[in-house]
Amino acid sequence: PLPERCAYFVQRKNRFCKMIPAPGRRFCGEHGQQEKENDRKRIPCPLDPKHTVYEDQLQKHLKKCNSREKPKPVYFVQDINAGLKDVAEITEKQVPISSLSKEELENLIAKLQKASNGLELDLKEQVLSHQALQEALNDPKNGDSAFKHLKQQASILGNMEKLHLLGPGRCFVEFGAGRGRLSHWVDVALQNVEDVQFLLVERATTRFKVDGKHKRKDSVFERLQVDIQHLCLKKVPILEKKKLPVVGIGKHLCGAATDLALRCLVESYTACCHGENEEPAPKRSRSDEAEVAYNSSSDKECNKDNCKPVAGIVIALCCHHKCDWTHYVGREFFKSVGLGPEEFHYFQRMSSWATCGMRENTTKASTSEESEDQTPDPEEHDQTFSKTESGSDTLHGILTVEERKQIGYLCKLLIDHGRVEYLQQRGYKAALQYYTESAVSLENVLLTAVPSSSLKPEP
Repeated sequence: PLPERCAYFVQRKNRFCKMIPAPGRRFCGEHGQQEKENDRKRIPCPLDPKHTVYEDQLQKHLKKCNSREKPKPVYFVQDINAGLKDVAEITEKQVPISSLSKEELENLIAKLQKASNGLELDLKEQVLSHQALQEALNDPKNGDSAFKHLKQQASILGNMEKLHLLGPGRCFVEFGAGRGRLSHWVDVALQNVEDVQFLLVERATTRFKVDGKHKRKDSVFERLQVDIQHLCLKKVPILEKKKLPVVGIGKHLCGAATDLALRCLVESYTACCHGENEEPAPKRSRSDEAEVAYNSSSDKECNKDNCKPVAGIVIALCCHHKCDWTHYVGREFFKSVGLGPEEFHYFQRMSSWATCGMRENTTKASTSEESEDQTPDPEEHDQTFSKTESGSDTLHGILTVEERKQIGYLCKLLIDHGRVEYLQQRGYKAALQYYTESAVSLENVLLTAVPSSSLKPEP
């Protein structure tokens, strides 16, 4: 063991424990049971068995254990954005793609191609930039990975500016905020603008946050540590008080998180249900009929004066293989083209084929967005595919690599089009576009939406 360190050898890590024991002892508190003179018994913590506690101090420990259930914030409403699950629709056991027969696979591909007929297959390229990031983009200290992230953020800001979303008197809600870099650059872009709020939504605690870089007095930053599935925006105190228009943003918002964020903005936040001061209606039976009935009753009580508007949505999409039928907002679109949860299950897994052929070239990417931060970046999800989802399926030898990529692209497009239709049916002008080159990021599609009534004619 290292000098003045615990003498317990951790078999799982093949090294000695690095904790510092109390003066005069050989072992730390965690491994103190190894000392012969110590007859106190340590047991696994019932809240988190990854650590142990003295049995005679268990009750005291449970009151302060970091794994204890903490009080829920006022904006926590269980499953408010989850979508309603019709149990009858979900197949109990899904067969892996590799287990499908040749005929079953061909039939699945035929359904995909039929459903894709009429869709705009060639998305518009909208690779923009913004003056706020020019200095950072020209900084020679940034490595290749940092430069790629900055280019993406610059294009997202450029698209926000084109949609007239960068302005005063707004609250920017960054979903899946991670370290909060996107909000940081929006703040830089609005350095001469007053009355700007930022809400950074992230369910996990985050290290190396850039929150300390926010220098302006006119902008307010607040972190909401909550899963998007349970976030009721209209209960966030700062939004209750100021009632500012909201702009929802996100960079590589992973899989189902995009659908949760859209429900959070378009349904639970926009809908003025049962008055401002009343609790949300209790969950009804989890069926689509109940969802429709609930939304209809909400609309009757809603008026333009007390509704808090959503000014716009700008989300860089990511990880379609992690989408979920329960949360997916485009279920009605899928049903309209003759598809259901079973096809969705296969399509969301097949979506990874769009990029699996290029995956090896990206596995050695630099792990930082900024040169001073040498830790893995949780905001970049290009590397999150498993072998099962990407290249391990032989698929009976009937598909070439190029055909697999094209099918994967159609799957991603179909899932995203369902999101576009969902927004359009709720009064938004929604669109998909390439916001950066594939060499910068393989996940290079941006979803944008603004209320149809707010559209300005092109100059």
